[in-house]
Amino acid sequence: MTLLAILLIAALAGLAAAIAWGGPREIAPLASVNSPFEGVDFSGLPPVQRYAARDGTRLAWHAYAPTGSPAAPRQRVVLVHGSSSRARSMHVLAQALAAAGHEVAALDMRGHGDSGARGQASYLGQMEDDLEDFLRAVPHAGPQTLMGFSAGGGFALRFAGSARQGLFERYVLLAPFLHQNAPTARPDVGGWASVGLPRLVALRLLNQLGIRWWNHLVVLRFALDEASRPHLTPSYSYTVAMNFRPRGNYLGDIRQARRALSIVAGQDDEVFHADRYAPLFAQAGRPVPVAVVPGTSHIGLVLDQRAVRTVAQACAA
Repeated sequence: MTLLAILLIAALAGLAAAIAWGGPREIAPLASVNSPFEGVDFSGLPPVQRYAARDGTRLAWHAYAPTGSPAAPRQRVVLVHGSSSRARSMHVLAQALAAAGHEVAALDMRGHGDSGARGQASYLGQMEDDLEDFLRAVPHAGPQTLMGFSAGGGFALRFAGSARQGLFERYVLLAPFLHQNAPTARPDVGGWASVGLPRLVALRLLNQLGIRWWNHLVVLRFALDEASRPHLTPSYSYTVAMNFRPRGNYLGDIRQARRALSIVAGQDDEVFHADRYAPLFAQAGRPVPVAVVPGTSHIGLVLDQRAVRTVAQACAA
């Protein structure tokens, strides 16, 4: 047997081992993310509605009618929740936006909540297709803003930097996840996520070769407590993990985003460095307004009254 054959066999064995046993470890619950929702009053949560995505899956969303004085023409804000979560986690923020006169559509993104199998999607790019399908299924005559929180903020940036960015007039990123190596990221996302790096790297290599057979395997686990686990999404497949975020070249997404774009973050964010968004976007050649809310944690950004008022103001800035 030649040396080349031996090296090839060793490489294939290593790749197989990474796929089989290189998944994410279990992770201890992160109280700062789980606990804040225990005190939220969900009694006014609108009923679940559904729309049909292009693959026939019925995806879930919640509609909030404006209760305040509307702008003319009335704006619709499409809300995208954070990692592991679902539309109801945006309830307090959605109410604040409705009180400011906006129509609000809070989505359960595919693989979350009541939108398909949790943690799974069929292909990279399916979430963008789903969002476009929502806009077609539930049209709106006025201007629209895409607003995403945390991983949802990263997904909003992904959409803002894509060829479909013109479907929205404005993008508002709330404490967005940009990249694990971005200067805004804290180690292990502040203890919120466990990454199966060997499996992720192996699957990325296979995807570059056009091999997607194992994209359903878990590469990411979240620090959920036992009370939250049945209602949220405990883990992500490779497909969801790679789709629900900016592209690998997140700086490219920043530079390609041509529509109005702004960021809101909490000063006391324990997951990301709030003070690093402004210089990062400026260094990328795309300076944007960044509002940092004093005394506000990561989850507090979508729950605290002062924070949600600041976010509502960003829609009109």
